[in-house]
Amino acid sequence: MANPLYDRLFAIHEGKTKPFIRLPDGREISYARFLSRSAQIAGAMTEMGLAPGDRVAAQVEKSPEALMLYAACVRAGLVFLPLNTAYTSDELSYFIENSGAGLIVCDPARKDEIGAMARRLGARLETLAADGSGSLTERAAGRSDRFATVDRDEDDLAALLYTSGTTGRSKGAMLTQGNLLSSALTLTEVWRFTERDVLLHALPIFHTHGLFVATNVVLAAGASMIFLPRFDIDQIIENLPRATAMMGVPTFYTRLLDDPRLTRELVAHMRLFVSGSAPLLAETHRAFEERTGHRILERYGMTETNMNTSNPYDGERRAGTVGFPLPGVEIRITDPETGAELPPGEIGQIEVRGPNVFKGYWRMPEKTAQELREDGFFITGDLGMVDSDGYIHIVGRNKDLIISGGYNIYPKEIELVLDAQPGVKESAVIGVPHPDFGETPLAVIVPEKGARPERAALEQAVRAALARFKHPREYVFVDELPRNTMGKVQKNLLRERYRDAFAAA
Repeated sequence: MANPLYDRLFAIHEGKTKPFIRLPDGREISYARFLSRSAQIAGAMTEMGLAPGDRVAAQVEKSPEALMLYAACVRAGLVFLPLNTAYTSDELSYFIENSGAGLIVCDPARKDEIGAMARRLGARLETLAADGSGSLTERAAGRSDRFATVDRDEDDLAALLYTSGTTGRSKGAMLTQGNLLSSALTLTEVWRFTERDVLLHALPIFHTHGLFVATNVVLAAGASMIFLPRFDIDQIIENLPRATAMMGVPTFYTRLLDDPRLTRELVAHMRLFVSGSAPLLAETHRAFEERTGHRILERYGMTETNMNTSNPYDGERRAGTVGFPLPGVEIRITDPETGAELPPGEIGQIEVRGPNVFKGYWRMPEKTAQELREDGFFITGDLGMVDSDGYIHIVGRNKDLIISGGYNIYPKEIELVLDAQPGVKESAVIGVPHPDFGETPLAVIVPEKGARPERAALEQAVRAALARFKHPREYVFVDELPRNTMGKVQKNLLRERYRDAFAAA
C-alpha cells in the first residue's frame, strides 16, 4: 500500500531546498524544512495515542505551522478538521462533539475556554499560535524528522469539513484522499501551474478554497507561495510584483478596484487571477479587465465536491458564467421535482459526478441518501443552466444558503437567535446582493404587538452567539412576513423586495 495524497503532493518534494512558503517579513521555508517539521508533528500526535482515522480539529490562526499540521495529519492517516477562527464556543462544541475529535488544537488565548469543552468531550487539547509557538510545536520540537508514513488508500478519509444546509445542523462532508488528490492534479493541469509559479495566498486555510485548492495546487506543481495572514490591501499591492498568480474571492477584486494603485503596470507580469467561493458580478469582471488587461478566471466548487467547473485558461472567460465541467467531472441539469435531465437552455438543479465528489455526510446516512444519488451524482442545491455554447450559468439556489465573501451562512442559525429576543415575534434572514461580498445577510423582523425591539439589542445578541461573518448588515422591521397558502414564508419575495438594499454600498 501507500498514501496517495501524501505521496503525490508532499513526498515528491523531500530534500528540496526550494522555498515553499515566503512570508511577509522576508523569511522563507523550504520544502525540505516544511516536511521535516510536519514529520515531527506527525510523530508527536502518534505518541499521543492518535490512530489512523482519528479526527483532529484545528481552530488556529493562519500560519506555516497550521499547514504543517495538515501535512502531518495526511502523513499519519488522521482526518483533518479545520474550523473557522470566528466560531464561538457554542458552535465549536457541536463540531467537536459530532466529529468525535480525539485532538483539538486551538490558539493559546482560548486554551481555558476550549479546554473545559475538551475535558467534557474527552478530547485532548494542544495549542498553536499564529507565530508557531504553542504546546503542539513544543512537543514536536527535538523529535526525529523521520516518520514512517501511514498506509492509506484513495477511499480513506483525509478531511472532514462542516457545511451548512437549509434544515437541521451543519453537516460534516467526508472528503477522501482521492477527492483531494484528483482535484489538485486536475486544477494544476487546467490552470497551467508549474514550479515557476509564485501564488499570492491571502485566503484563510480553514476553508476549501485556501487549503484544498490554493495550497494543494502549489504542492502539486512544486511552486512557491507568498503566504499572507489575511487580505490586506497594502500587503497585496506590495507583493503582487513578486507573484505570478492569485486566487481570491470577489471581495478581493472589488477592493483592489477601489485602490488607484491597481494599474496595468503593477500586474503586467501576472499570469492568472482566479475567483471563486461566491458569485463574481459581471461588472467586476469587466471593470477588472478594463483596468488591468486581465480577465479573471471564475470557477465553481463547493465543500462537498471541491472544484466542478472552470472558465477556460485558453479561450473566452465569459463573465457571469462558471465555464465548463473540469476533466473527469460530469454536470447535469435536472428537474428539482422529478430528477429528470433537462435540455440545454432550461434552468434546473445542478448535479455533479466525478472523482472530486465527497463520500457522504459524517454520521448522517439519511442525509447522504437524500443528496447523493445511487448513480453517484450529487444534488448541489444550486440552480443553473447550460447555454448553447456549453457554458454553465448559476442562477440561484433552491436552498436558502447565503454565501457572503466566500463563507457559507445558514439563515436558520441567525433566525433562532433573533426569535429568542424580547419583543420579536418572528424573523426571516435572507441573502441580498452586495457589491463587496457578493451577497450579505439582511434580517426582516416582525415585532410582537405593541413591542419595539431595539436594533442595538438584536445586534448584541447576534454578536454574542455567532461568528462575525454571520451578522446581518441590515435590520428591517415589518408588520408581517409574506406567506403562501401552506403558511410557508416566501423568502423569494423578500429577496426581491430588498434586492437593492446595498446597491449604493
